[in-house]
Amino acid sequence: MEALLALVVGLLAGCGLYLLLRARTFPVVLGITLLSYAVNLFLFAMGRLRIGVPAIIEPGRSTYADPLPQALVLTAIVIGFGMTAFVVVLALRARADLGNDHVDGREP
Repeated sequence: MEALLALVVGLLAGCGLYLLLRARTFPVVLGITLLSYAVNLFLFAMGRLRIGVPAIIEPGRSTYADPLPQALVLTAIVIGFGMTAFVVVLALRARADLGNDHVDGREP
C-alpha cells in the first residue's frame, strides 16, 4: 500500500510540475492544483491513518489517532481552493487585458 501511495504522490507531483512549466496560464493553474493535491495526500499519508480508534487520548488506551495531519490537510484544502480561485481570476484578467493567455504576455 505504501508503494502505491508513493507512486500516486509522485505521479501527481510530476504531472503538476510538468503543467507548471507550460507557457500558458491555465495549464499553470492546473499544475498548481495538482501539486497541492500531491502535498495534501503526502501529509495525509504521513499521519498514519488509523481506523476505529479515538482521536482523543483516553486513560487506559494505548492507541489513538493523531488529529494533527487531518487538521493540516483540511486547512491546506481551504487555502488551496482560495489560491486556485484567485489565480483563475488573475489569469482571466490577464487574458482580458493582454488578449492572450501566454505566461509572459506575448505570443512565442
